[in-house]
Amino acid sequence: MKREAVFQESLKDGKVRCLLCPHKCVIEEDKVGLCGVRKNVKGTLYSLNYGEISGIAMDPVEKKPLFQFRPGEEVLSIGSWGCNMKCPFCQNWQISKVRPPVNRTTPMQLIQTALEYGSKAIAYTYSEPIVMYEFMLDTARIALKEGLYNIMVTNGYIEKEPLKLLLNYIHAANIDLKAFDDKTYRRFGGDLESVKETIKYAYERGIHIELTTLVVPGDNDDPGLFEEEV
Repeated sequence: MKREAVFQESLKDGKVRCLLCPHKCVIEEDKVGLCGVRKNVKGTLYSLNYGEISGIAMDPVEKKPLFQFRPGEEVLSIGSWGCNMKCPFCQNWQISKVRPPVNRTTPMQLIQTALEYGSKAIAYTYSEPIVMYEFMLDTARIALKEGLYNIMVTNGYIEKEPLKLLLNYIHAANIDLKAFDDKTYRRFGGDLESVKETIKYAYERGIHIELTTLVVPGDNDDPGLFEEEV
């Protein structure tokens, strides 16, 4: 399914600029951005993965991983497809860069599923939830009204305005801090300062934050940088 993107800017010659993440892709008509899921259709930007679920399960919250937020509970976990980074060690490569088989659903259907299974939260995870922004936003709004918590497992590579709106509905986030030097971050398709700003702003907004760094030998395993990160 497709849904018009919330954050976009119309340009000359039918081009459109995506304003969701720091890449700010300028996309020609009938082309997609770096994430692969945001497409210029006749001068308007659309999300291609709205309501497309590549994975859904009841998981322990510790699997997100969140160890200090409602420990011991199981949460309904969902993911779509697409990603705005290009980590060579991606653990979810089957859904990060190609469109896998998906099930289509609506925000309300997901909320009903969570309630039926006794989940007190919905976790947006597996793939990068930032690039399913519109669906996550719509679902999180309804979840909050129904008394559910919203959890985001993300690379944190998002622009300030989309983040400000989204955090009105998010209670907790695990942010994947890929490395602690900008050279490595740029090789992975992002930049360190943008992610640090996301972490800082989310913390200031009172969001429960836990950080994860997947240590990959030869890529981000410098002990000195880990000391600096801490």
